[in-house]
Order: sequence, then C-alpha cells, then structure tokens
Amino acid sequence: MNSISVFLQRVVAFVALLTLVACTTLAPVPAGDAQDPATASAAYARVLQHFVNETGEVDFAALRDDHADLDRYVAFVAKTPAAFFTNADDRLAHHINSYNALSMYNVIDSGIPATHAGLNKARFFALKKFTIGGEPMSLLRYETDVIRKLNEPRVHFALNCSAVSCPVLPRVPFEGDKLEAQLQNETLKFFARPENLNLDRAKRTVLVNEILRFYSEDFVPVHAPNLITYINRYAGESIPADYELRFIDYDWTIANSRRPR
Repeated sequence: MNSISVFLQRVVAFVALLTLVACTTLAPVPAGDAQDPATASAAYARVLQHFVNETGEVDFAALRDDHADLDRYVAFVAKTPAAFFTNADDRLAHHINSYNALSMYNVIDSGIPATHAGLNKARFFALKKFTIGGEPMSLLRYETDVIRKLNEPRVHFALNCSAVSCPVLPRVPFEGDKLEAQLQNETLKFFARPENLNLDRAKRTVLVNEILRFYSEDFVPVHAPNLITYINRYAGESIPADYELRFIDYDWTIANSRRPR
C-alpha cells in the first residue's frame, strides 16, 4: 500500500472519530427530590424484583412504561458523590449498583435496541454520558477510571451491561455489609454456567467467556500468574495447567426478556 493510500485511510479514520465525538450526548438527570441511601436502595430493589427475571433478563418494555423507581435511583446516583460512602465496601457496592442501574436506564434511553453490536457499542458505552456523583461520564469511563481502579477483579462478574454474555443481573442490590459474600457468590455462579466456562477434555481445551480476555490485566499477574490459575479458584472442576485457553465470542444481544427466541 502506497503512502498516499495510508494517508487517506488515516484522514478517513480521523474524520470518523471526530464525527463520533460530535455525537456525544449527556443524558438528562431524571426529575426528583434528593433521596437518602436507604430510600434510593429500596427503589432500586423494587426495580430488580419487578422487572428482572431469574435468568437476569430485564423486561425493558414494562420498565420503560413504569420507570419511576429507576428514575429515583438514577437521580440519586447523579447527585451522590462516591465520597459520601466512607466505608470501602459500601462505596464499591454503590458503584456496582450504579453501573447496573445506569445500564438499564441507558437501554431505555436508547430506545431499547436489539443489540450493543457495531456502532451501538460506541454509542452505549462511550458517547452517551450520565451524571454520576455530580460529574458527567460515560459507562466506559466509569468502569475504567473509577470501578476498575479499586482493584477488585470480581466486579467483572457483578457488573452488567444488559447484554446476553454479561454476568447474570442479580434480583437484589449489592450491599456493603454483604459484599464479600455477594461477589464470591456471583463469581462462582458465573463460572458454573457452561456458556461461560466449558472444558473439552478430548481436545485439552478450555473455553471461557470473553470477559476474561477483555480485562485480562485485572486478573493477571496481580491476582494470579495466569488465567487458568485464576479460573481454578472458582471452577467446579480443576482445569489442567497445560490446557489451551480459548475465548467464547461475546454475545452483545440485549438481555431483554421479550426478545424473540
């Protein structure tokens, strides 16, 4: 490829990037009075109980038509800085709940798309911003610059972006005084699902959810020398160290309980 072609490709890529940046939007904060943490948590708990099924799918159409409790919680997230939570577990639980609630809110605000795939991924995670603790930020920045910096790799089995390959969305909020047990439980459940972890002993291969590839630096080498060692802490059966590790393609379809089967 000649230098002119390379230059033109870079120009096109740069123009496309500028176009995407120009499309950045800030979602409005839902109207509502300031909520205390207990009231806000109770509102979010009702959302999870009423609109999330046992497999973690959300009835987004019903939630769109009855979103008062979700609005209350999103407004609480917008107005409450993380520093409000002086206990580290309370703070992390707040971040997980906030991310998961904003994900649901984002799906509805985006018109309940069928998938995050393609350009929808950029719109959902990077171009749409939300007010979080008084600061506008995207879900991508919230996860990368805030949540992941807390150095708890098990959050990746608790954070839910409303896609089919995400960890199952629990039907109860995360709570600071229960956080250790909840994170442990969600991690064990994640690796117990065959769509997330599957061994082929005949081929000496292990297939694992692509989350482990997306965030590999959060697991290795700080928390384990390699991914198989990390997975073995939670897997139902031990994976030999010499197995080939492969990743299952991520399914970005929205985990909507009303989607066609």
